[in-house]
Amino acid sequence: MKMKKCDNGHLFNSEKFEECPYCSETAPVAKKSKEKSRPERAVRQKENNDMRTQAIWSDEGTEDYVVGWLTCIEGPDKGNDYQIKSEKNFIGRSEEMHIQIQGDSAISRRNHAIISYNPKERNFILIPGEGRGIIYKSTEAIYTPTELNGYDVIEMGKSKFIFVPLCGDYFEWENVGENI
Repeated sequence: MKMKKCDNGHLFNSEKFEECPYCSETAPVAKKSKEKSRPERAVRQKENNDMRTQAIWSDEGTEDYVVGWLTCIEGPDKGNDYQIKSEKNFIGRSEEMHIQIQGDSAISRRNHAIISYNPKERNFILIPGEGRGIIYKSTEAIYTPTELNGYDVIEMGKSKFIFVPLCGDYFEWENVGENI
């Protein structure tokens, strides 16, 4: 899945949508740093029938690594796990959601909740979504952004999930290859 961020900060699957499904903004052109990005290059080949072939290489999509997981421990999707990527992850039943939970009809179709990973502060935040349903962290109703800790239990709809972080104080993808 290739994720893009629109000008309003929404993440969406650019393989499915040309523009943001939340606000209809197009994704800005990715900024490339001099060190990390490989120069974009194009190869054009003129064939006998005047059709042109164009190949473009870029490093887009290399920063979309998993940073944690949600695993359903109770409810219709018990045993399923869901990857959490860096920055905002929208949760709902719709295919448009980053974390799509299909089996629980009590979970809102769109934006029931958001889990955000902030790579600068190395923390996970649980944010109530725009849906009607309430989310709980370890039986406490959540109405404002709340920090998540490893193995917190999140309840939404008729399901319970356990949160398992990968990134944080002990691991970051940017440090791979160094002494971890």
